[in-house]
Amino acid sequence: MFHALRAKRTLAPSRRAFLTGSAAMGGALVIGFHFDMAGTRARAAEGPDFSKVATKPNAFVRIAADDSVTVVIKHLDMGQGNTTGLATILADELDADWAQVRTAFAPADAALYNNLAFGPIQGTGGSTAVANSWIQLRKAGAAARAMLVSAAAAEWKAPAGEITVRKGILRHAATGREARFGALAAAAAAQPVPENPRLKEPKEWVLIGSKLPRLDSGIKTNGSAVYALDIRRPNQLTAVVARAPRFGATLRSLDDSAARKVAGVVDVVKIPSGVAVVARDTWSAMKGREALTLTWDDSAAETRSSEAQAAAYKALAAKPGTVAARQGDAAAGIKGAAKVLEAEFSFPFLAHAPMEPLNATIEKAADGGYEIHAGSQFQTIEQVVAAQILGTTPDKVRINTVWAGGSFGRRATASADYIAEAAAVLKATGETRPIHLVWTREDDITGGYYRPAAYHRIRAGLDARGGIAGWEHTIVGKSILIGTPMEAMMVKDGVDATSVEGAADTPYALPAYRFDVHNVRDAVPVLWWRSVGHSHTAQAMEVFIDELAHAAGQDPVAYRLGLLQKAPRLSGALRLAAEKAGWSARQAKPGQGLGVAAHQSFGSYVAMVAEVTVDAGRVKVNRIVAAVDVGVPVNPDVIRAQVEGAVGFALSAVLRNRITFKDGEVQEKNFDAYEPTRMSEMPKVEVHIVPSTEAPTGIGEPGVPTLAPAISNAIFAATGHRLRSLPLDLAALRGV
Repeated sequence: MFHALRAKRTLAPSRRAFLTGSAAMGGALVIGFHFDMAGTRARAAEGPDFSKVATKPNAFVRIAADDSVTVVIKHLDMGQGNTTGLATILADELDADWAQVRTAFAPADAALYNNLAFGPIQGTGGSTAVANSWIQLRKAGAAARAMLVSAAAAEWKAPAGEITVRKGILRHAATGREARFGALAAAAAAQPVPENPRLKEPKEWVLIGSKLPRLDSGIKTNGSAVYALDIRRPNQLTAVVARAPRFGATLRSLDDSAARKVAGVVDVVKIPSGVAVVARDTWSAMKGREALTLTWDDSAAETRSSEAQAAAYKALAAKPGTVAARQGDAAAGIKGAAKVLEAEFSFPFLAHAPMEPLNATIEKAADGGYEIHAGSQFQTIEQVVAAQILGTTPDKVRINTVWAGGSFGRRATASADYIAEAAAVLKATGETRPIHLVWTREDDITGGYYRPAAYHRIRAGLDARGGIAGWEHTIVGKSILIGTPMEAMMVKDGVDATSVEGAADTPYALPAYRFDVHNVRDAVPVLWWRSVGHSHTAQAMEVFIDELAHAAGQDPVAYRLGLLQKAPRLSGALRLAAEKAGWSARQAKPGQGLGVAAHQSFGSYVAMVAEVTVDAGRVKVNRIVAAVDVGVPVNPDVIRAQVEGAVGFALSAVLRNRITFKDGEVQEKNFDAYEPTRMSEMPKVEVHIVPSTEAPTGIGEPGVPTLAPAISNAIFAATGHRLRSLPLDLAALRGV
């Protein structure tokens, strides 16, 4: 797939052609920067220096004659607020008035809008949106500002150095001349593009680091925001798909006679993933699907129950796996230890369950190409997949990205599964009418691409002073990447980094360790889920570290700090969280406890202290105190909102959520059995941001990993009982 991406991606237009074209757009100024990172595999979290990559003009900001400043957003906004964050970066360097700033989603064009952390593909994920765009958008804003100043200097016959810009107005104090952006936009578009415009010093920032109203709040409040489910195209039909109840099964026989008699049903077609019922509306399509008579071939299907799967994982954990990281002789360290501790942790499959289920609209355009409307997260991959199905080239597939009602990773698959389904239905129905593919909630919960189930086994030895003498850690789970087109690029020596991240790369100073992994092979499709591998490795690492601290007779915060002497940013977040939570002044109360956890992921550093009350087996999470270091806090209010949202998102996985199988069939169908966090369950959440001058990193995912271990450790502090696995076995606390 990725060879095809490189070969067929469209080329960026020249600066002259692009600016000439933009100037004709109602006097709009369009300018931006593109980093050519062909062949680069670095992630934003690992700190590549984007500032050293050559720049090319493209379309990141449009300044219209009406003074509006439209920032073109190359990433999907699925609720995390990156439209506001990215617009803030550019608008500050431009010296725009926040009231004049607008946003628009970029078209699918990897040559212009690639994710610099991913390489030559356009996509959103890994909490990279702000990190990979930081320098890119600052340069775009600064260049546009310089071009406006040059245009004013030429018109006013004044030195450019004497012209100031503030809140969308250019002024020349000596002559009293002034002009708004819109009046100079067309002239500015004709100015040469500065390759390395001067960027502001942090002390000059006006918008960055301040509390700004989110740009999407109004339209999401009044209902005018357009989501994929809102799309209505002329003569549009709706399709729902009947899929096999067991993963890996194939269609054996179909009787669609009853379905075709349902009022509103237009057609029934076979596609690779199942049978699609096409109707004039969603309800008719669903009723038609209910009327299908289907038999499935389960010979290659997953037919085990959850108990059998768990037993297989546990058996694998007893054997050495593929080494993911090793230092020193961990076995010898444990053998000579004064005290040895062992622990096992299990984690279930988890569904993403975004509020807006998967859906997309696809149609054949008048020019012979294809048009897609979707909350698109991996635009380039989706273009390639749709093109392959439809027998065309990716540049003939135009993707219109719209708002998405959540994702948590589900809309970003290497197979572009739901886009592929939509394209397959369109092709099977003759491409005569637009197709709106809709997944129901039941489709969403039972449809796979889950957070992988995982099993951890850890042994560690403590020396006479409580120091860690050796650490052995085995992880069992299905790789997200093995078996996908990304395997060749992202799996090294049999190790998928997303399976072991947060453990094998621990910041704790362990003198001797061995981390290994078993890659399970089965038919259950898996995918990154908010925080990916960190969603289970943080629980295993932080609960076990807490156990070691107590076994060593040391304070859990102090013990961690002793192991983090070479991790100053995580230490800083831990100290701040402990201080704000009143850790050192805590006093034991019956049934109450404080627990702590600290973890780094996606280049960001998060520590949490949880306060819980345990009463007759019931756990109430009263308060979460979080400290986060995300570098320069572009939008502090958005950062706090993301951590608060992460707590709400993760809490249901801590307390109850799991996907279970009986004879290979998923048992949970809807929110009655896969229940999100209720408002009545939400704790008070306090978020403290560590001041920083480092380049900004992400916050969409890093707030998730620390919640579960902080709560688990708080329950131990309250009761003396260790609950390791997720969701927490609250039944074990009955009588406490």
